[in-house]
Amino acid sequence: MKIKTFLATFLMVCCSLYTIAHNLPKREFRGVWLHTINGDYTGKSTNEFKTYLIGQLNTFQKAGINAVLFQVRPEADAFYPSKLEPWSRFLTGTQGVEPSDDFDPMAFVIDECHKRGMEFHAWVNPYRVQLNISSKLAPTHIYYQHPEWFVVYGNQRFFNPGLPQSREFINKVMKDIVSRYDVDAIHMDDYFYPYPIAGKEFSDEEAFQTYGVPSGFEGQKDNWRRNNVSCLIRELHETIRETKPWVKFGVSPFGIYRNKKNTLDGIGSETNGLQNYDELYADVLLWIRNGWVDYNIPQIYWEIGNKAADHETLVNWWATYSYDRPFFIGQDIERTAKFADLNKPDINQLPRKMQLSRTTPNVMGNCFWSGKALLGNPGNSLTVLANTYQCYPALPPVFTFMDDKAPKNVGGLKAIWTEDGYILMWKEPKAKDEMDKAFNYCVYRFENKEKVNLDDPSKIVAVTRTCYYKLPYDTGKVKYRYVVTALDRLHNESKMKSKKIKL
Repeated sequence: MKIKTFLATFLMVCCSLYTIAHNLPKREFRGVWLHTINGDYTGKSTNEFKTYLIGQLNTFQKAGINAVLFQVRPEADAFYPSKLEPWSRFLTGTQGVEPSDDFDPMAFVIDECHKRGMEFHAWVNPYRVQLNISSKLAPTHIYYQHPEWFVVYGNQRFFNPGLPQSREFINKVMKDIVSRYDVDAIHMDDYFYPYPIAGKEFSDEEAFQTYGVPSGFEGQKDNWRRNNVSCLIRELHETIRETKPWVKFGVSPFGIYRNKKNTLDGIGSETNGLQNYDELYADVLLWIRNGWVDYNIPQIYWEIGNKAADHETLVNWWATYSYDRPFFIGQDIERTAKFADLNKPDINQLPRKMQLSRTTPNVMGNCFWSGKALLGNPGNSLTVLANTYQCYPALPPVFTFMDDKAPKNVGGLKAIWTEDGYILMWKEPKAKDEMDKAFNYCVYRFENKEKVNLDDPSKIVAVTRTCYYKLPYDTGKVKYRYVVTALDRLHNESKMKSKKIKL
């Protein structure tokens, strides 16, 4: 026991020294992608699912993660009960077969994330219907009602992005999710038009002649395709805002917008790889400039020093073109652990990438691919994040363009004895509407005569949705100052209320 106590104290001291030296941020996006198409959740009973998911979230919480991007719609299907789309085969093993006990996985994951002060981003794939056309679609799948909406490309099936009916249906699905579930964001990954297959053309000529040519895109199929995706992005943003104005909409595009050598306007990176704009028909910069997305997480998965797509080059490029929208770096944790630091060959690239993310202007955090890979602790990365770079909690960044008004202060702050121990309690502040409500509370602890500094994340002891916090009572001889603030849904923070307590 003494050894464990010593080690815990040692790590805490080291972490405190690191905070002083490196100024760990109080606000930073720290996300993980949890994908479901890997089969991690397939065939699990409800109890097995819950136990497995809780274990994952507990580990992430210890590592400072504050946002979970959970894949809920991988193949125009659902990890939740839906009247529009069938249950996912990646849940029960067969598409359309529901859990045996009315279990709602998405509602459960949302609740467990919020208990831990984490955001829940519903990760959806807009166009993909079948990863492999040999997989069996449920009889209730929209494909059987409207087969004319879909295109087979390679060995996969997709909604045809050129059809207004496709956009209308996808919007309907997103509105259903946002209206029925307490999600913090809708999130889309890099699959817009499918990744190109050499020698194969995407079969959308009929849609182009029907919708593109009359709209003025004759001879400009590439521009028409880009416009199709941009229309979907704009419409989704409008749908989400109209449904719940506090729910964010974000994307994680492929890591290269355009290669500079292929551009006439020079707006491209010094890279040589697949391009969002030219191959996936995703004009990401247009979306950001026009405010159609609320955050951007480009998948900058390459290592520092990659000849075709250098990580540092791309971080600086995307940061330059962030257009005042929150920009987070999509990090491949396994690749980061695999490659050595160019200047310190005895360590991997995690320290350098974390330093880069915290010193590059306009970068507001990271998102790690994948959550499962991170749990495997490649190159000791999970341990290093937990003990060094994310050893204290961080609040997500504020989205002031959506809401910059903080909630009112908490009321009635007091410490009382209960059957469960010594409890710090407070009252929820009054609010006029949902945007003004307190959604979380941040609890800080300071030494008796220590100056209160709410910018110091080492003083955060809890981020909680409840109006109480169990105090670590010991002898009742040491005095501390506890501070409680209220946070709204977009993490605007109220003024503080404080209470001195002997523990």
